[in-house]
Amino acid sequence: MHVPATRRKTTATALVRTAALALLMAFAIVGLGAGPAPADEGDVTWTVRTASNGYGADRSSFSHGVNPGGQVTDAMVVANHGTTPLDLAVYAADGFTTDVGQLDLLPRREKSVGVGAWVHADRDRVVIQPGKSAEVPFTVTVPRNAAPGDYVGGILTSLTQPDDAEGINVDRRLGIRVKLQVSGQLKPSLAIEDLHVGYTGSLNPFAKGDATVTYTIHNTGNAILSGRQTVSLSGPFGWLRTGAGDIAPSPELLPGESWQMTVPVHGVTPGGTLAATATLTPLLTDASGSTTTLKPVQATAHGWAVPWTLSLLAVLLLALFVAAFVLARRSRARRKQREDTRVRDAVAQALRDRPAEQN
Repeated sequence: MHVPATRRKTTATALVRTAALALLMAFAIVGLGAGPAPADEGDVTWTVRTASNGYGADRSSFSHGVNPGGQVTDAMVVANHGTTPLDLAVYAADGFTTDVGQLDLLPRREKSVGVGAWVHADRDRVVIQPGKSAEVPFTVTVPRNAAPGDYVGGILTSLTQPDDAEGINVDRRLGIRVKLQVSGQLKPSLAIEDLHVGYTGSLNPFAKGDATVTYTIHNTGNAILSGRQTVSLSGPFGWLRTGAGDIAPSPELLPGESWQMTVPVHGVTPGGTLAATATLTPLLTDASGSTTTLKPVQATAHGWAVPWTLSLLAVLLLALFVAAFVLARRSRARRKQREDTRVRDAVAQALRDRPAEQN
């Protein structure tokens, strides 16, 4: 699939930062090689596409199955649509999923351990004259100890140009996705981790409120997976069930990656206790684009759904009860003290009067 260009900014002597936003993927782009591809802050004047060979023509990306210790050769075609010669750097990098759910590639100076380390072009740079194109062959060499499963990265071309207005160098990148599946047992697996539920009531102690369910989707297997999701809440004994409605599937996660979810649930009846259940159905897409639904996984967490106004009212009532009890007890104590005092005074008076009666 075609990878849009990006920019990285450098000082005159060293890299300052990488423009990571929108680095890679609008993988659904069609018409590869039809014209210049847009960069994030300008236009590049070259295009990249897969070479037509025994693996097919007009491929949207590179996809290969490789044995541990095996090799695959393929090629990328770079075309110069500008009016001046282009001197482009060529390199590969590992992929990862960004926090907006898109596939990105590591910056050139960050170490790759998968695709970025296994893919080697036959040259580090390519010079292309205006209106011309060049084929850049590359070889994929998989280590003998490589674990089975899916690996994703990309092969990139890069052009560094000065930006006089900002006093920096701009590195524009354009590349193509590379997906490798190392042969062996494929173990697709997703897990739901750190599931929590919280409840927020309204001023009306008897009205419905809102809940928030948070959890982490973790790709614990060795295959690229997305997940179809549902979330539901229920009160004691499974009563008062409320669903979260439609939830977008998670993005495709590479093996080992995680994705944070926050799901609001509205119209939750405050039943005291609250059980949140998240269900995740893994979706496995093969090289042909066919999607297989795997066995769902589920997790449950518990919380409280008590309106704060009702809780405050209960606290106030309890405080009034305690105050009334204390006041009543003190009143009884004062009455008893007065009665005891009256009795002592009466006894004392009787004792004082008794000798006079005997005389």
